[in-house]
Amino acid sequence: MKTFRIALIGFGNVGRAFARMLARKREYIEETFGVSPQITSVATRRWGGLVCPEGIGEDLIGIQDPESGWEDRLQRLFDPGLDAMDVIKAGEYDVMIELTPINIMTGQPATDHVRTALEMGKHAITANKGPIAWAYRPLRDLARKQGVCFLYEATVMDGTPVYNLSRENLMGCRITEVSGIFNATTNFILTQMEKGVTFEDAVEEGRRQGFVEADPSMDIDGWDAAAKLTALMNVLMDAQIRPDQIQRTGIGHITIGDIEEAAAQGKRIKLLCRGRLVYGKPVGTVKPVPVDRDSLPAIMDATSSYVTIDTDLMGATTVIEEPFEPEIDHTAYGVLSDVLRILKEEKN
Repeated sequence: MKTFRIALIGFGNVGRAFARMLARKREYIEETFGVSPQITSVATRRWGGLVCPEGIGEDLIGIQDPESGWEDRLQRLFDPGLDAMDVIKAGEYDVMIELTPINIMTGQPATDHVRTALEMGKHAITANKGPIAWAYRPLRDLARKQGVCFLYEATVMDGTPVYNLSRENLMGCRITEVSGIFNATTNFILTQMEKGVTFEDAVEEGRRQGFVEADPSMDIDGWDAAAKLTALMNVLMDAQIRPDQIQRTGIGHITIGDIEEAAAQGKRIKLLCRGRLVYGKPVGTVKPVPVDRDSLPAIMDATSSYVTIDTDLMGATTVIEEPFEPEIDHTAYGVLSDVLRILKEEKN
C-alpha cells in the first residue's frame, strides 16, 4: 500500500492530538483512500528536528500510552541541530502541516514555512492563522502554480467547517459580509463577569481550565479575533487585508458596572467581529458591543462561538461551535479534515 507521508512543524498539544486522531482513523483512511498515512518528520522548538522516511512509530510519539515516558524516548531521537526549515527542506513528506505558535504581528516564521513547502511542490496545511492573515493571496497563487493543495480549516473556530462550507456548499455565491464571535476566551470572561466575577478572577479561572494563555493579552486586546477576522475576509472575500488594518477594541476596559448597565437595558456585552466591503474597500471591526438578550450573539455563552456568512444568493448562513471535550480535538480534526481532502483530491 502506498504511504502518504506527513511532516509536523510544531508538536505541541495540537500536534499530539492530531497524531492520536490519525492513529484512530488509520484503518478508515487505508480503506477509503488506499494509502497508509505515516508521520515521517517532526520539528519542535524545544528538541530540534526528526526526519525518519520510513515513519515514526506511534509508540514513540505517545499515541498508545501518553504517560509512558514517550517524551524522554522521543527527545533522544531528535537532532537539536535541525530546525523547522531544515526539516521542511529535507522534503521527506507529501504534506507539511504548520502547527507553530502564531505571531500575529508578522505571520512569521509560519508564512515562510508554508511558502517553502509549496515551492518544493508539497501540499501544505496550516492551523496557524499567520500565513492566512498576512500572505493568503500569494500563497494561494503559489499553490495553484505548483499544482498542490494549500488548506487551513483549523485557523478559525478550531476546525469547525467554515471554509469548506463556503467552498463546497456556497458555490456561485458572492460573500458580502462575515461576522460573529470568534474568540472563546473573551466570551468566557464576559460571561463570568455577568455572574459578578471580577475581570482578574475570570482570567484566572480560564487559566485554571486550561484555555486561557499565561499571557492573555492577545485575546483581551482583540488581536486574536482580528487575526481570525482577517483570515476569513482574505479567504472568503479576497479582501487582501492585514490584522493591523482591522479597527480593533478589546475588552480590557469593560467593568462589572458596564455589564450591569447593559443588563438593566436587557442587553449583554459581546466582543463582535464584522468584515465587509464598503465601496470596494475592505473594512473590518472588532469591538465589544451591547446586544439584545434574545439575539444570536447574546445566547453564545462560555466558550461557544459562531460565524455568520452573508451572501448575495443564499442570504445569511450561520455556523455555531459548541464546547467540546477535549477542546483541542476540534483543532486536531480541522487539520485531519484537510488531510482527508487532499487524499480525496489525489484519489480523484
